[in-house]
Formats: sequence, structure tokens, C-alpha cells
Amino acid sequence: MAMSYGYVYVAQVAMGADPAQTLKAIREAEAYPGPSIVICYCPCIEHGMKCGMGLSQAEEKKAVECGYWHLYRYNPDLKAEGKNPFQLDSAEPDTEKLLPFLMGENRFASLKNNFPGKADALYEKAVVDVKARCARYKKLAEEG
Repeated sequence: MAMSYGYVYVAQVAMGADPAQTLKAIREAEAYPGPSIVICYCPCIEHGMKCGMGLSQAEEKKAVECGYWHLYRYNPDLKAEGKNPFQLDSAEPDTEKLLPFLMGENRFASLKNNFPGKADALYEKAVVDVKARCARYKKLAEEG
């Protein structure tokens, strides 16, 4: 939503997935002469990570690899240089990893325990949503 204003620097990062992209986004946000927002994926204890909070950086990497979380930067200053302000920094997601990622967190896995029929439908929809979001981001990155 903030990108739609056209004058707000926006980045989405996950340090465990790409520390260099995170640092680049923070530096760009700091240097931008207007409002900036950096949205960070940060697992917390309430996610119920089965692997434990000690592996939160690895969990961030999994979130990006499966497409649950995408890395990007929107820098309005690039427009003045004739460049696309939207830069998609994450690779094509491997949606085969989405369900294992979701099952690794109690907040998603508990759905299967309580509502098995509905859960399967929602997990399938999650894959469709990941692919649609990725396609939307790719389109933004290709436009100028």
C-alpha cells in the first residue's frame, strides 16, 4: 500500500534469507530523503516453531525459499534515473517447500489437527496465493 503513493521507500527483508539484501535495504531506506519503511520477517515464540527459536534465522530462509515471504525494494529515487523503482530480490519460490514450512509452525499445523478437511483446502489455496503474489511481483519488476 505504501508503494502506491509513489514517494515512499519500501523494502521487505529477511536477514536469515539474505543478510546482504537486508543491509542494502536499510542503507537505502536511511539515505532516502523521504518516508521509508522496512518490513522485516521476524519469527517469534507465538509462531510455535517446532525447530525452536534458536533456529529463527533458518526459518526466515525457509519462508523465502518457499515463497511465504518475498524480498524486494521499492526506491522512488530510481525513477529519476529512468530505472524501475521496484526491485524483486528473491528467487522463484519452490512451492513444494511451502507445506513443510507451514507444518513446521504450530500456528499453521494446528489447523490440520482441528479442521483436517478445511486445512487441506487452505493449504492448497496457499500455494495458489504464493504463485499469484510472485507473478504480481515479477510483473512489477518488469515494468518500468
